[in-house]
Amino acid sequence: MKWLAIAIVAILIFPGCIEKEKHGGLKVILPFESFPAKYTCDGSNVSPEIELEGINESVKTIVIVVVDSDAKNFVHWLIWNIKANHPDMVIPENISKEGIIDIPFYAIQGRNDFGKIGYGGPCPPPGRLHHYHFKVYGLDSQINLHPGASLKELQKAMRGHIVQYGETVATYSR
Repeated sequence: MKWLAIAIVAILIFPGCIEKEKHGGLKVILPFESFPAKYTCDGSNVSPEIELEGINESVKTIVIVVVDSDAKNFVHWLIWNIKANHPDMVIPENISKEGIIDIPFYAIQGRNDFGKIGYGGPCPPPGRLHHYHFKVYGLDSQINLHPGASLKELQKAMRGHIVQYGETVATYSR
């Protein structure tokens, strides 16, 4: 009885923990902790390789959202409808900056806050360190959304379809 009371109190005090467990377990791995120039506006500005581990069997497609939390969640990349390869997969570097891509897999890309479709690497003003969040969502279906869609449109389309979530952070400063 004592354990039941503790569990009920924990749920009331920390309700988000239960939801987080439901969606957790997706491991997002970058080959760096701090961006090499190659993946930024100071270099080739190509998307980095992203390794995903522990993809749930119920995940049909993957969505990747990259934002700079130190610049009011400035959007650097929106890509969705990547077919999930269970349980692990690698998103290779240098994904084309087209609205719809077919190589190395089929996917659709949205508009970043630079006003362009596809990946736009870190390009912060000189000074403090910025944190770039690679948020990966596992969905139970594809999203019916046009190329160039915004983060707000993507979030609305994902609602009710997220079955797994993972995130990692990399830093960059100039």
